[in-house]
Amino acid sequence: MEAAVIRDARPEDAGRIREIYAYYVENTAITFEYEVPTLPEMQARIENTLRRYPYLVAEVGGTIQGYAYAGAFIGRAAYDWSCQLSVYLDRDARKCGLGGMLYRAMEERLKSMGITNLYACVAVPDEEDGYLSRNSADFHAHLGFSAAGEFYKCGNKFGRWYNMLWMEKIIGTHGECQPPVMFGGLGQCIGGNAAL
Repeated sequence: MEAAVIRDARPEDAGRIREIYAYYVENTAITFEYEVPTLPEMQARIENTLRRYPYLVAEVGGTIQGYAYAGAFIGRAAYDWSCQLSVYLDRDARKCGLGGMLYRAMEERLKSMGITNLYACVAVPDEEDGYLSRNSADFHAHLGFSAAGEFYKCGNKFGRWYNMLWMEKIIGTHGECQPPVMFGGLGQCIGGNAAL
């Protein structure tokens, strides 16, 4: 495989990102969405994410083969140092290292912002089936995430019940007077009470 290039996503990447994501919506329980977002909706998701968090794509031969993005863990100021991650790869680009490359680049970027805790919300089956395996949980464990809690039979897709596993990875130190997170990549300090 040709070398991958990791770069920031742009709103004009929405068509290819939507194409990759559509497979997971329509054919798997990896995402609990039932409908593929429209192109304008996908563009808005990218733009909204980029206001505060990184959104990265992996290109091979000039074509996007995967993407990863971060988002708020929970929308309260005290959680600013934590964020949730997601990664999706073209179905023909899985198991070739792109997911790990994207997550390592994402972790580096988030750590430089001041993020300390990473979370992944991973769908898992009681028993593997044609819609969902434990591959995502295994992928995150391989990258240093550990199970933090599991919600049982909380999602129903394709007429089947699935569990949701929260996984966690600590990437920073937790101080008594924590510096604020640098959101938006523009040196903008938002949230936190480090000055108090």
